[in-house]
Amino acid sequence: QVQLVESGGGLVHTGDSLRLSCTASGSIYRPYTMGWYRQTPGQSRDLVAELTATKNTNYADFVKGRATITKDDAKNTVYLQMNSLKPEDTAIYYCHFQWGFRNYWGQGTQVTVSS
Repeated sequence: QVQLVESGGGLVHTGDSLRLSCTASGSIYRPYTMGWYRQTPGQSRDLVAELTATKNTNYADFVKGRATITKDDAKNTVYLQMNSLKPEDTAIYYCHFQWGFRNYWGQGTQVTVSS
C-alpha cells in the first residue's frame, strides 16, 4: 500500500501563485509515475501534470506555461507550482501515484481562485 499526503491548497486570487505538495509513503518501488489531477463537480478527473516512470513530463494544455511539476526523490514528494491562476482553475486537486498496474489517490485538496 501507498499513502499520499497532500498540502498547499487554499483560496487565492486571480493571478496568484500556489504550490501543491504530495508525499508518498509505504511500499514504494521505483520507477513510479506521480502527478496531479483535478476535478470539478459533475466533471471527469483530468490530468494536470505528471512525472512518469520513464522520466517524461506531461502537462495538460490548460496549464502549459503556467505550471511546473518537480520531484524530490529522496522525499518521495512531488510539487506542482502553478502561476497566473484563473477562476477556471478552481477544483479539487488530487495527487496520483502509479507503480505498474497499481494506482493510488490522495484525499484531494481544494484550490479556489476568486476573481
